[in-house]
Amino acid sequence: MATKPFTRDRRRGTVWHGKTWRGLIAAAVVLAIGLDGVALAANNSVQGARKDEVFETRAPTAILIEAHSGSVLFEKNADELRAPSSMMKLMTVEVVFDAIRKGDIKLTDEFIISENTWRKGGAPAGGSTMFAAINSHVSVDDLLHGAIIQSGNDSCMALAEGIAGSESAFAEKMTARARELGMTRSTFANSNGLPDPGNKMTVRELAMLARHIILTYPDFYKLFGEREFTWNKIRQFNRNPLLTTMEGADGLKTGYTKEGGYGMVGSAVQNGTRLIVVVNGLESAEDRAAAAKKLLEWGFRNFEVRTLFAAKQPIGYAKVFGGDSGSVRVGASEPVQVMVQKNGNDKLLARIVYNGPVRAPVAAGQPIGFIKVWRGKDVAVETPVHAMDAVGVGSTMRRAMDGAIELVVGMVRSGAERL
Repeated sequence: MATKPFTRDRRRGTVWHGKTWRGLIAAAVVLAIGLDGVALAANNSVQGARKDEVFETRAPTAILIEAHSGSVLFEKNADELRAPSSMMKLMTVEVVFDAIRKGDIKLTDEFIISENTWRKGGAPAGGSTMFAAINSHVSVDDLLHGAIIQSGNDSCMALAEGIAGSESAFAEKMTARARELGMTRSTFANSNGLPDPGNKMTVRELAMLARHIILTYPDFYKLFGEREFTWNKIRQFNRNPLLTTMEGADGLKTGYTKEGGYGMVGSAVQNGTRLIVVVNGLESAEDRAAAAKKLLEWGFRNFEVRTLFAAKQPIGYAKVFGGDSGSVRVGASEPVQVMVQKNGNDKLLARIVYNGPVRAPVAAGQPIGFIKVWRGKDVAVETPVHAMDAVGVGSTMRRAMDGAIELVVGMVRSGAERL
């Protein structure tokens, strides 16, 4: 996408000019109001809406995202906390993947199948199980196969006890790890998703988790697409129905409990684009499979990836306090991309959001904030931005002037808040 450089206009601030894929992007006006934490606003539209493509789903909660950019294509009650059931095992295996990556454990390490694990998660429990024998020693590699392919409750419990000593201690690790990944609402009380009031997740955070696993652990992710696994001479098949019914499907996990209903986290790749779907709260396994497949098919049929800003392209300016320049250019290290409707009418709003003004000195490459892109009322993409130039400390006079301006703005804001 060819663009003209940023230009300055005393009346309007900084203006970005450009052309989009199907028509003109309205001028993106960079508002020099970093005190509010907002520095750029761009209203973009694509001509030629097709109103007949509005999507509806029977799923009580659902979300569809594009994996590379994280762009949200559809959501319904995406922040509603529900029992995640066996979909929660994605968090269990992520903790294990992370431990392997850090060198804390190895795939060849063996964990014992305790009586507790055997009784509550094995054959006597009557739930999904790997059928590991009591007091047997099973490698981490085999336990991961059992957890991912067979949805083994015993597999997860053995991993939890082997890593943390107890399932409750492992659940604390799961919650802590979720916070590290930006999942602020998920809570975990066990390793396998069996009914417990402490097990709660949103479909949005399940999608975030699935995306993280896909992008961070490509080798481990291949396990989710394996069709079967045999342990203790018992052959079991992968429970994900998309693997056999949809082109390009290669993961991730189904789940069911009476409290949560039927749910699924699924992913598929078509024409080089990967989508991730999460549905939860459905009434049957058939409804779950149909809802997930329908949502994926709708996404592939109606959306395509578009680049709003190229990597390292100046996007806007952030206000600088006490510097030898009053602002600094900001950009993203990766292309800022969003999924848009083919021949659709997506109205996009882009803003750089940061805590400002940024205090000098500013180093080139220093994190500044995020560029957020809204599609309608929903955030479609959130990408980190950084300073593209270095800004040194300004003169004593400049710092004094900036301090005076800050004082006046603070007084005005304080007065407005009291009104």
